[in-house]
Amino acid sequence: MLKALIIGYVWPEPKTTAAGHRMMQLVSAFKNEGFAITFATTASKTKYSENLEEFGILTKVILLNNSSFDDFVKELKPDVVVFDRFMVEEQFGWRVAEHVPNALRILNTEDLHSLRNTRELALKKDEEFTINRWLGDDMTKREIASIYRSDLTLLVSLFEKKLLIDGLNISPDLLYHLPFLLETISIKTQEELRTFEERKDFICFGNGKHAPNLDAFIYLKEVIWPLIRKELPNAEVHIYGAYLPQQVEEMHKPKDGFCIHGWINDLDTALQKTRINLAPLRFGAGIKGKLTQAMQNGTPTVSTTIGVEGMFSEGSRPVAVADHPKEFVRAVVTLYNDESKWTDIQSNGIKTINSFYKKKTLVPIFFDQLEKLLKNLMEHRTANFIGSLLQHQTMAGTKYMSKWIAEKNSKK
Repeated sequence: MLKALIIGYVWPEPKTTAAGHRMMQLVSAFKNEGFAITFATTASKTKYSENLEEFGILTKVILLNNSSFDDFVKELKPDVVVFDRFMVEEQFGWRVAEHVPNALRILNTEDLHSLRNTRELALKKDEEFTINRWLGDDMTKREIASIYRSDLTLLVSLFEKKLLIDGLNISPDLLYHLPFLLETISIKTQEELRTFEERKDFICFGNGKHAPNLDAFIYLKEVIWPLIRKELPNAEVHIYGAYLPQQVEEMHKPKDGFCIHGWINDLDTALQKTRINLAPLRFGAGIKGKLTQAMQNGTPTVSTTIGVEGMFSEGSRPVAVADHPKEFVRAVVTLYNDESKWTDIQSNGIKTINSFYKKKTLVPIFFDQLEKLLKNLMEHRTANFIGSLLQHQTMAGTKYMSKWIAEKNSKK
C-alpha cells in the first residue's frame, strides 16, 4: 500500500473555509485511491477542525525547526508528500528531500498567496495592480522558489496556471490544474431545488480571518448595500461566517436589512432559501468556494472579475459579473426581479458543477499523472534544473536557518 503524508498549514475546517473543504477533497481522493494517509501539522485544533481519525486518517503534531520531524518522516517512509501552501514547503521541504529523497513532493497552493497579497497592497494604496508589481514582491520570489523545489504544484485556478507559464516560463510539467472536486448534481436534486418564487433576500458569507472576505463585508455594508436597499427597500442581506471580527459584528443593523449571523452549521439550507448570493470581492486569488457552494444549491451569484477569475471555461456564464458599484447594483436588482435571467444563471451554474468540477472525471486523470511521475521521478527532476539548483546547499538558506534555530533551542 502506498503512503501519503500531508503536511497541513492548519487542521482542515471544511465548514468554515474553502481551503478546509479543498483539503478534505484531497484527503478523500488519496484515501479512495487506496493510500494510507498521515496528516501532520504544527497547528492547534479549533472547535471547527475536522476529526480526521473518524476517516481512518493517522494524525501527527509536528514541531517547527526540530529534528524530531526527521526521525518521524524516515520511519514513515511516505511515497508522496503534500505540502499545504508554500510556507509549509519552506519549513519541511528540505527535510523531506534529505531524509526520504524518493518521495514525490507535491505543493498544494490553495491560491497564489503572493498574488493575493500584492493585490491587497495595491488596493490599500489605491494603486493599480500590475504583473510587474507582483514579480517584484519578495513573497512572489519565495512562492515561485517553492514551486520549483516541488515535483508538482497543484493549482485550482486556470488563470494562475496560465500566469506562471506565460509570465514566468515555468514548465507545464511542473504545474497541474486541479480545481475543486465536487459531486455531480443529480436530476432529482435539481428538481427539488426551490424555485425563484420560493426564495427571497440575499446572502453573503465567508471566513472572517480571510482578508478578501473582510474587505467584501465592509465594502458591501458601506457602498453596495445602501444602493440595493434604495432599489429594494424591503430586502435583507444575511451575513454568515466563522471568526467574524467585532468590526463586522457591529454592522448588524436589522432595521437597514443588514443582518449579521456569524457561523452557521448548515449553510446549504440557508443558501437554498435565498434568491441571490453576493460576493463583491475586490482582491484575492485562487477560486472561490462561496461561488461553487452557491451553484451547488441553485443560488445565482453576483460577483466581480476577481471573484470569478480562473473558475470557469471560456463562454460559460454561471455568475453575473460587475465591478463598478453602480453596475454591480444594477446586475443585482435585475437578477433579483427577472426570473428568466435568474433561471438561466442557475442552470449554467449546475452545468458548470457537473462538468468543470466533476470529481469522477478529475480524480482518475490526476492519479494517472501521479503514477507516471512516481515511475519517472528521476527523469522529471533532471529536467527541472532550476529546482535542482534551489535544492543545492548554496541556495538552502531556510534549511540552515532552521538547523541553527534547532541547535540554539536544544541548548536552552
